[in-house]
Amino acid sequence: MKLRDQMPELEGATTWYNSKPITKDDLLGGKPTLIHFWSVSCGLCKEAMPNVNEFRDEYADELNVIAVHMPRSEKDLDLDQVKEVAAEHDISQPIFVDSAHKLTDAFDNQYVPAYYVFDAEGKLRHFQAGGGGMKMLRKRVNRVLGKAVK
Repeated sequence: MKLRDQMPELEGATTWYNSKPITKDDLLGGKPTLIHFWSVSCGLCKEAMPNVNEFRDEYADELNVIAVHMPRSEKDLDLDQVKEVAAEHDISQPIFVDSAHKLTDAFDNQYVPAYYVFDAEGKLRHFQAGGGGMKMLRKRVNRVLGKAVK
């Protein structure tokens, strides 16, 4: 995806955890959205999860946060393991389980962890991949929220 591209439809989930299925229309017009891709076999994802959870909690009233589980191997397809790792790492935000890589392909995403920040109209405003860079992510989220950026 390129900056300013429209958010893809949230279709093709194998299952949803922590939520009923959410559509793109559910997210548009209200508040910005952070969509983060992760995988149970990704060590960097697990290390970064406390930071993602901090965003979820700190910006609860201002930002939608959606987790997308993107399996990287056959072992990652075990839904019980997804649920277990989500509980271990306090992933209480909605989880789109993308076992068929339908959403992964729609995003043209190749990375975990990966972070996509969309404005309230659903336009991509920021993308980053990798475990670090949380200061930059915070800066971009604050900018999309219209808060002063230091």
